[in-house]
Amino acid sequence: METLHELLVDELKDLYSAENQLLKALPRMAKKASNEALQEAFTAHLEETKGQVNRLNQIAELLEIKLSGKKCKAMEGLLEEGKDILEEKGTSPVIDAALIGAAQRVEHYEIAAYGTAKAFAEHLGLTEVAELLAETLDEESAADEKLTAISIDEILPATDAEEEEEAPAAKATARK
Repeated sequence: METLHELLVDELKDLYSAENQLLKALPRMAKKASNEALQEAFTAHLEETKGQVNRLNQIAELLEIKLSGKKCKAMEGLLEEGKDILEEKGTSPVIDAALIGAAQRVEHYEIAAYGTAKAFAEHLGLTEVAELLAETLDEESAADEKLTAISIDEILPATDAEEEEEAPAAKATARK
């Protein structure tokens, strides 16, 4: 890799792979979530992700490049970590909290990657590419904020009830 343009293309290929991996994971995350707002957030982000892949395809056309052929190992690792949560038995606010944590790690990776690619495009004078990347960057940031709000407003308070139910049993065990 010798030019910033080559680095941008590499970043775009990485993002394309990441988004396509996420397209497969989001339906499973929505199915596992027990909180309705969280299910809806995952389903809505699935639709957004489809649009983000389309935007990346637009960028590929503008730059006259192919985006296939690279595997995003970071996304693969983040999703592999999250897979453990999907395999947990039962549904509960604690599992929902774990799903949000896994999803936010994904969002933070995407925010960093899209921000980097956008900065490269801007520096190269690729205004239309930078604008398309900014649109996705805004969506990723909004998704992260929505997950935080769901966690604070609904999921974490719901874990309090579970903790209170378990507290007498935990105290009895601790006394033994």
